[in-house]
Amino acid sequence: MAKTGKKESGEISFVTDLAADLRQSVQSVFSGSEKPVKYAVMGLLSGLHVLIEDVPGVGKTTLACALAQAAGLSFSRIQFTPDMLPGDVLGMNVWNPSSHEFQFRKGAIEAQCILADELNRTSPRTQSAFLEAMQEEQVTIDGVTRALPKPFFMIATQNPVSFAGTFPLPEAELDRFGLSFSIGYPSEEEEFGILSLRKETTKAGLSKNIQPVTNGTDIAKARELIASVKVVDDVMRYIIDIVRLTRQSDTIRLGASPRASVFLQRASQAHAAFEGRNFVMPEDVVASAPCVLSHRILLSSKARLDQLNETDCIVQLCSRIPKPAGL
Repeated sequence: MAKTGKKESGEISFVTDLAADLRQSVQSVFSGSEKPVKYAVMGLLSGLHVLIEDVPGVGKTTLACALAQAAGLSFSRIQFTPDMLPGDVLGMNVWNPSSHEFQFRKGAIEAQCILADELNRTSPRTQSAFLEAMQEEQVTIDGVTRALPKPFFMIATQNPVSFAGTFPLPEAELDRFGLSFSIGYPSEEEEFGILSLRKETTKAGLSKNIQPVTNGTDIAKARELIASVKVVDDVMRYIIDIVRLTRQSDTIRLGASPRASVFLQRASQAHAAFEGRNFVMPEDVVASAPCVLSHRILLSSKARLDQLNETDCIVQLCSRIPKPAGL
């Protein structure tokens, strides 16, 4: 692999430093594993929407709010309930009796950073309202298309589908989330840190104390730099081999789509940039694969009998694909 030029290295250092600043800012109020913070920042800077699934109380909303505050973007939090309608999210035309005409009332989605809290507590009809926004960064109401503010980023949380009052997200929507991960229960030391953080302040005040460390212009620049990270043909074929194996494995009954290959490449580029490199190595792909692919597959009965979860299957598949030689 050729060494990077001085100019290219300097540009990538912008992403590396920005990612470090965001992670440090979020971790000042989020006491837990560093991996969820890294993945959330990776999603923001690479333009991949993030889905966090875990049990209540482990810090999903705290992490999302802290990241939005640190990013310095316009922010909208949507708390989903079963009776919420698509118009509540997207906006709607409302009759104005004074002017005798319809006027558009903006929905909650009109912001750069959207927190979709407990997304799977609302109906599939309302969940599907996000499909166009996530894919094309625009919404269409009554035949009129409106562009969303840029840079646009959505971070959603959901409770496990086994919990009461939840509606499973449709596969088409799951596939549009670039990254998905769980936070998990904290270790003893991490839980001690949580109590220490809240000893002299309220939970509501934690994320509000964060000062923005960046802005929309810098985030847009970071996305362009991440997209410019080099991916040689051998690494692209390595990505394709991993994704195609999800469609052939006897532990998976529904494999990942071609969109997964695109997102895995972008996540690998972001991972490389976070490490200070302007080229992707196989290790970047392996590190990114679980959070990119796990939510896109459906396990077979064999995997259930072997007591494997989605992440276990992806890790096993990655270990079966030979890494490109010489990289």
